[in-house]
Amino acid sequence: MKVLNEFKAFAMKGNVIDMAVGIIIGAAFGKIVSSIVNDIIMPPIGLLVGGVNFTDLKYVMKEAIGENPAVTINYGNFLQVTLDFLIIALAIFIVIKAMNSAKRKEEAAPSPPPTPSKEETLLTEIRDLLKK
Repeated sequence: MKVLNEFKAFAMKGNVIDMAVGIIIGAAFGKIVSSIVNDIIMPPIGLLVGGVNFTDLKYVMKEAIGENPAVTINYGNFLQVTLDFLIIALAIFIVIKAMNSAKRKEEAAPSPPPTPSKEETLLTEIRDLLKK
């Protein structure tokens, strides 16, 4: 029972919940970026390089014989995954840079001067009366 209570205390900490939310949002963000790469960015790039689909690029080491499939090195798939990673990394960099910029602007905004306490206000009034 002690282990279960320890696990419950660990799982309910704010850090773990924040991390879980971040992972879920990150996975969804990854799907969005993958769609952008596969559906928007890669077709024009494929058109520029002569209609080549990167995932179809491969080096055939041994041709298919009968029911045995061909032995291939699928370097096009590697190129596609690498390009996906670079675009995802760039997108995350841009998001983090925007967040940091907004954070700096928030920190740079001057805070209004604190309002004086009732004691300070009363003492100021007494001082002003004594000056008269």
